[in-house]
Amino acid sequence: MTHSVPPTPEDIRAFRADHAKLRERDVAEKLKISEAQLLAAYTGDGVRRIYAHPDEIMRAAQTLGEVMALTRNPSCVHEKVGTYDNYHPGPHASMILTDDIDLRLFPSRWHHAFAVEKETDAGTRRSLQVFDAAGDAVHKIFLRDGSDVAAFDRAQAGLTLEDQSPTLNVVPRDPDEVPKSDLSKLDILRKEWARLTDTHQFLRLTSKLKMNRLGAYRIAGEPFARALQPSAVDAMLHQVVAQELEIMVFTGNRGCIQIHSGPITTLKSMGPWQNVLDPRFNLHLRLDHIAEVWAVDKPTQRGPAVSVEAFNKDGGLILQVFGVGKEGRDCRPAWGKLVAGLESLNVEVPA
Repeated sequence: MTHSVPPTPEDIRAFRADHAKLRERDVAEKLKISEAQLLAAYTGDGVRRIYAHPDEIMRAAQTLGEVMALTRNPSCVHEKVGTYDNYHPGPHASMILTDDIDLRLFPSRWHHAFAVEKETDAGTRRSLQVFDAAGDAVHKIFLRDGSDVAAFDRAQAGLTLEDQSPTLNVVPRDPDEVPKSDLSKLDILRKEWARLTDTHQFLRLTSKLKMNRLGAYRIAGEPFARALQPSAVDAMLHQVVAQELEIMVFTGNRGCIQIHSGPITTLKSMGPWQNVLDPRFNLHLRLDHIAEVWAVDKPTQRGPAVSVEAFNKDGGLILQVFGVGKEGRDCRPAWGKLVAGLESLNVEVPA
């Protein structure tokens, strides 16, 4: 991911100045450095290195008022406006649980963080940004017009690290996990899948069988998993808008999962991107990155949890979409009917 002799902070800033219209991710890609290394080069110039643990970042986030939360992977960007609150810490997984900001955080992946103040034509843009050991973005929090700037100032002062070096050491990026199946355990997989009472039990099941999510989907067959045409994701989004359904959209990376629960109303395609452009929720999805799509049915105590799940060519999960099943606004029956009508992809499944 990096040159054998990486560019110096001075080189990085000079290149950035010459390519001012490029987004940070594109600048980092052209320089063959990570996005975190690009930010670090500006330490002392609108950028401050801060503690990266979720406990510290979330404590600060809960003081900022209304902000925009951003979580992404290379194929999908999930942006949600709301207020951070109701934080639940944990050694292996933490959570923010509100109607708008709904996050699952995995502390072992939170390695580098920055408080950023960037001058733009619209004024100063303030953010807290977290990265993994490879320097890839895990989670970002952007202040809005109504956010508490004084709280941001207090937060970055309280979180500031002693080390304010403009250089940053990163490790090679972890590749996506290739699909893992075991046909000798297919009967056990199907039998135990049928006994699930909660969706969270599924990954424990696949781990016990030395498989993973996509590997299990590829061999399970119906009624558990059905391969869909890659175009099914775009078709699904359009039907959700047309039918005014409420859905849950899970997008993330190894360090953070961000969830939208509710309707989507505005779709706009731009090149390879399909975009949800609603007032408090934006989603930017690279349709051309979708290589596999599965309709998945997992039994739970509250009825079947039906999802549409998209993967990239290397087996990495791009996003998952479920129907909202809250009491009084249960969209799951209509959602299940929508998913059942999505176009299948003919694949050979073990008998």
